[in-house]
Amino acid sequence: MLLEVFILLAVIFLLIMLSAVWPPDSPWAPWWRTNKNVANALCKLADISNKDTVYDLGCGDGEALIQSAKLGAKGVGIEIDPIRAWIARQRISRNGLKEKVLIRRKNFFNENLSEASIVIVYLVPATLDKLIPKFKKELKKGTKIVSFRYEMKLKLKDKDTDNKLFLYTI
Repeated sequence: MLLEVFILLAVIFLLIMLSAVWPPDSPWAPWWRTNKNVANALCKLADISNKDTVYDLGCGDGEALIQSAKLGAKGVGIEIDPIRAWIARQRISRNGLKEKVLIRRKNFFNENLSEASIVIVYLVPATLDKLIPKFKKELKKGTKIVSFRYEMKLKLKDKDTDNKLFLYTI
């Protein structure tokens, strides 16, 4: 029993360490977190307001959606990982934002994004490249896309170099 617990803890530790050096061209998403300061900078760069519907693809623990909802926006988080989706729902509930933010435990490639006025992504470049045709097909003209850490092969509208944020418009 003690050996099994040790092995489990070792695997968890190794996964955490791996996420710190995850290769940017990997098709798999590591468990990276958007902190509150970056989420607030993201909201500022995208000029999020109560008129917006924000979609966060691979929303993780929901931090960007929480900060967006505090500015009055509606939010939809799409997260395939059941643990991350559960954590996001708990955090949204604790912040009293259940009426403003919905978390869908789905694959974002299979979800319709047409209701979004702003899309947030913190995904590896290989995934971002695969999303571009979907964005062009489903998003309305004028929809903003904010990418954290990685640039996309779209025309850059603005950026926040300090926080590694990139803003695009469809």
